[in-house]
Amino acid sequence: GAPEPDPVAAARAAAAAATSLDGLRDALGAYPHCDLRHGARNLVFADGSPAARVMIIGEAPGRDEDLQGRPFVGRAGQLLDRMFAAIGLARDSADPASALYIANVSPWRPPQNRDPSGEEIAMLRPFMDRHVALADPDLVILMGNISCEAGLGRRGITRLRGHWAEAYGKPALPMFHPAYLLRNPPAKREAWADLLALRARLSETAK
Repeated sequence: GAPEPDPVAAARAAAAAATSLDGLRDALGAYPHCDLRHGARNLVFADGSPAARVMIIGEAPGRDEDLQGRPFVGRAGQLLDRMFAAIGLARDSADPASALYIANVSPWRPPQNRDPSGEEIAMLRPFMDRHVALADPDLVILMGNISCEAGLGRRGITRLRGHWAEAYGKPALPMFHPAYLLRNPPAKREAWADLLALRARLSETAK
């Protein structure tokens, strides 16, 4: 029979063909090779303003996100909103200078909230590449280990956080995931330091 299609090559082709964010959402919705889609209720594409200077890339939707079809709406999402509000950034801001744009490495909730596998991350990566290219933020925040694996090819958030790197062709700041901060409140100190570093970077490079 015919050889099995290469899911990563198929993802690259589908992502490359998307000329807008709506087109990319449709391409993800039509992408047949990622089994996560079968257990998920909704495709969780993005939230906030695509014109924002800052794009946050999280890991995968949880229960609340899957139900609402929006990223970061549960307890961790509420903490995320409070964290960024403290430096004057909000997903509902109409001004790109104070707006946030938020997406996840996986648009589908994995079963039992497990981490996306290496194979899943590899096939979803071309879509995130294209997502960042189309939104064209000034910088990206890599929230948590899965986001670092997808964007930087490595994990170890406790070592990576707070150090600027490059991901998706953009300056990238790895940060603790808010869900981690809920379990480890003392780590909020480092998270605050990272938010201040982000604010400083934004004011240095203000357009």
